[in-house]
Amino acid sequence: MTLTTLQSLIALVSHIFFILTAFWSLQAVRTDTLIKKYHIPQARTLYILAAIAIGYTVSQFFLDFILSIQQLFFFL
Repeated sequence: MTLTTLQSLIALVSHIFFILTAFWSLQAVRTDTLIKKYHIPQARTLYILAAIAIGYTVSQFFLDFILSIQQLFFFL
């Protein structure tokens, strides 16, 4: 397995993990006052898109943080 393949696999697993974590966390938010009545499909879509946006951003942060640490050790 090449280094590029391993990095891609780690990134994919990280993105999926953080998206699922964000989706799980968003379900604790009480949005019934913000969503109109009988608009359940739109609310679910909003949850999914928000989870993707938050999860991807957090995942990118951690991947960049790990890369920065690796580069720091490389220069030392």
